[in-house]
Amino acid sequence: MTDEQASIKCPGYQAQESICARLAERINAARTVSEKASAALELINAVQELLDCDEYAAGSIDCQCCRGVSVLRKEAAELVLKMGTISQQFGSPGM
Repeated sequence: MTDEQASIKCPGYQAQESICARLAERINAARTVSEKASAALELINAVQELLDCDEYAAGSIDCQCCRGVSVLRKEAAELVLKMGTISQQFGSPGM
């Protein structure tokens, strides 16, 4: 399967995809809890824009894929925030 066949054909998704990918890289590269939390909050806001899309059509496979990817990214970012909270409660400087 080529990248073109595998991509979600939506201008809104395409615009947010690079932002989300960059934020995921920042989370993974962050060395401190606060750096991870900051990027995770930005990621949540970025995917929320996709989840709130006015153009969402339940019957569209592109919309369903976009929604699925966005939900997973949001859940992952929320997990990073929860782990940061737990880490801070136990005095661990990093995750």
